[in-house]
Amino acid sequence: MIQSALAMITRLFTGATPLWKGCQPEIRPRIYFANHTSHFDALVLWASLPGEVRSLTRPVAARDYWEEGFFRNYIASNIFNAILIERKRPTRSNNPIETMLNAIGEQGSLIVFPEGGRFSGPDPVEFKSGLFHLAKKRPDIELVPVLLDNLNRILPKGEMLPLPLICSVVYGAPMHLEPGEPKKVFLARARQAVMDLREPSHGSHSS
Repeated sequence: MIQSALAMITRLFTGATPLWKGCQPEIRPRIYFANHTSHFDALVLWASLPGEVRSLTRPVAARDYWEEGFFRNYIASNIFNAILIERKRPTRSNNPIETMLNAIGEQGSLIVFPEGGRFSGPDPVEFKSGLFHLAKKRPDIELVPVLLDNLNRILPKGEMLPLPLICSVVYGAPMHLEPGEPKKVFLARARQAVMDLREPSHGSHSS
């Protein structure tokens, strides 16, 4: 009930209506990967999913940020059921890839931000290798690109109080790692898949 209420409040506050351009919401293993400009990103993407899909979808978040303080820790653990990973000093015993794969299981899905941090530019920066390793170990999972637009203006990096604005969550066509596809090529293709979801009127900043 708390999750449903939070999702409804988030949708009302941000005006974020999901646009499914390349697929439809389904209960199946997926990795939703998106650009990352705000602390609101995971919440808005999560809230935009239908309830039955949202209940099986877990955001992946940085342990060092979300375990800082009771409030953050409570939200991450008790509301989002987030997967908290070590992003600064991963070791064999706390391998984030294995943690994420175990969380997916047969029906679960993940929300990930392959940039590895928040960036305020119009386009995502180069993706880190985590998405590639997930795709390589679980080739059956659909990788769904997602463009989050305007969220950096709701809660920019360094700000504490959010501002209500109209945002968009655009879901693209699922992709997979192609046989023999090099890591660099795959990550560039995944990044481009996110940028390609931007409406032409917003301009293109591909590099």
